[in-house]
Amino acid sequence: MSTLIAIVYPSEQKAEEVRNVVFDLAKRYLIKFNDLVIATRDDKGRVKLNQLVNTTAAGAAGGSFWGLLIGMIFLNPLLGAAAGAAGGAISGALTDAGINDKFMKDLGAALKPGDAALFVLVQDMTADKVLAEIQVHGGVVLHTSLDETREKVLRDALASAATDA
Repeated sequence: MSTLIAIVYPSEQKAEEVRNVVFDLAKRYLIKFNDLVIATRDDKGRVKLNQLVNTTAAGAAGGSFWGLLIGMIFLNPLLGAAAGAAGGAISGALTDAGINDKFMKDLGAALKPGDAALFVLVQDMTADKVLAEIQVHGGVVLHTSLDETREKVLRDALASAATDA
């Protein structure tokens, strides 16, 4: 079962810095995640999601390959590639893998303009080592699916980094 953790940082750069720490932790096999997204809110109140995988682009690339292949059979590879890319892009845009986009946008609406939330869908982790690495960056817990005890440990660790700074 996956665990969702959303932590708010004062800027998108800080959230990106922590996302890079999570990538490093994954390389060291201390955390395994299914999704890692940064949500930001601009001055006009719009929430933007910075996702790892652009499903629209991936769908277009896959669709153009298969469209080209099928187009070659019918002696019109360019038309097949174009139709395949369009179909793949539409399919990719309608696909939502990982954390639900609407859920992230709804939570992102609570952010102050300029703040950023890092959403992590954790599959497995070595909690004490991961916490020690991200604790120094501070942040405020926006939402978790952790049990109350583990959530309190996370909140206290992040709060201690804020008081140390």
